[in-house]
Amino acid sequence: MKTDRKPLGPFWRGAVWLTYGMTVVSGAGLLVMMLVTGADVLLRRAGFPLKGAYDVVRICGAVTAACALPLTTALKGHVAIEYFFQKLSWPWRVVVDSVMRLIMIAGFSWAAWGCVGYGQRFLRSGEVTATIAIPIFWVPWVMAVAFAVTALVVVFHLLYPGRGMIKP
Repeated sequence: MKTDRKPLGPFWRGAVWLTYGMTVVSGAGLLVMMLVTGADVLLRRAGFPLKGAYDVVRICGAVTAACALPLTTALKGHVAIEYFFQKLSWPWRVVVDSVMRLIMIAGFSWAAWGCVGYGQRFLRSGEVTATIAIPIFWVPWVMAVAFAVTALVVVFHLLYPGRGMIKP
């Protein structure tokens, strides 16, 4: 089957690789959460709870959820209310879709900016987790990168409507 679509340029290929990288981080976080939770359950039954399991799972949960956003957005795997959208005429669909994408770009950009400041406050104050004292300034920074990449994915969808950034 012949396609008339141009391949992505180097900038967008970089964005795709960033998206894949965030997905790997998300998967690693999920794996760590499963291993730590499983080990903690088994060790608790033996009378030796895993110290810091809550801290590790909490950090991994935040990183996993944030890093899953770029791929989910690229694949358009989010929840959408299509019933009302389909009731609109084609020009209104374009308008509503564009406005919603602009709101998403602004929202994810604002969240990324806020996370950078949040991480800086944690770094200045020396904030650590409660039981095993893991510094946590980097968690909001990872989230900021994930939100920025998600905003970039939405920019792609706004600039190239109907074109998939990543094939499922």
